[in-house]
Amino acid sequence: MNPSLRSSLAHRTRRSLGVGVWVAAGALAFALAVAALPAEATSAKIRSAGRPDVRAGSYVVLDEEGGRVLAAHKENLAAPIASITKLMTALVVLEAGQPLSETLAIGPAELRGTRGSASRLAAGVLLTRGELLRLALMSSENRAASALCHYYPGGQARCVAAMNAKAAALGMSRSHFIEPTGLSPQNVASPRDLARLVMAASANPVIADFSTASKYTVTLRRQRTEFHTTNPLVKSSAWQIAVQKTGYISEAGRCMVMRTIIDGRDVVIVLLGAWGTQTRIADARRIRSWIETRRPGLG
Repeated sequence: MNPSLRSSLAHRTRRSLGVGVWVAAGALAFALAVAALPAEATSAKIRSAGRPDVRAGSYVVLDEEGGRVLAAHKENLAAPIASITKLMTALVVLEAGQPLSETLAIGPAELRGTRGSASRLAAGVLLTRGELLRLALMSSENRAASALCHYYPGGQARCVAAMNAKAAALGMSRSHFIEPTGLSPQNVASPRDLARLVMAASANPVIADFSTASKYTVTLRRQRTEFHTTNPLVKSSAWQIAVQKTGYISEAGRCMVMRTIIDGRDVVIVLLGAWGTQTRIADARRIRSWIETRRPGLG
């Protein structure tokens, strides 16, 4: 790991009062939680115990200890996941071991692959792989994600193949990817699949750090340009978030995933198909309140 990244991670560890240690232990926690995660949710038991007031079309709330499902609705239904895709893109790019310090160019392939979406990354812009990764995770920059996959060993086809292979390895049986940004509605997964992806992503300290940054400044053709997170909860001192990602396309609605601490529990929240602009944020807050008021046994 390069010195600047090591310094950034050290700073976040101090700032979050223990969250960095929690993230560093994520690989072991992920392995244990996935091993305990049942193939199907016991939806009848969840309903009988009562559910939080969640407006998203489908969701799952998972207590990572023991893989216990606290609440769920249509948790095994595959649906478009929009930019949640970028967590998988980041995971396979980092596992390829390419240097984060290498400079990459935004080119015609990135413009073609993100047609119809807004971006401040014009053709010819030069950024490091680490900068592109941070922009893809923090501010959901589509051209950044496209470039990361374009420069993957063997190109985009190999990158997407790696994404599907990783999904299979994680037990994401209802998932399929055809491109790295999430702009295609053919990128699909179930909430239960995405809980597995969130746990795997949170075990990677680079993804944990980059996805939970609130802002970042890069130089675009000699001009300093500031990017911001797409998730306002990251900026709130009331939340301790280890990894997160939001997403939106019309076919998917507004989506959000995160791993956070609620009432001393490591909790994974997956929300798909929310339609109001603030619904996913309100859902997360209602889930948090529901967990805190049901302590200690949660039914």
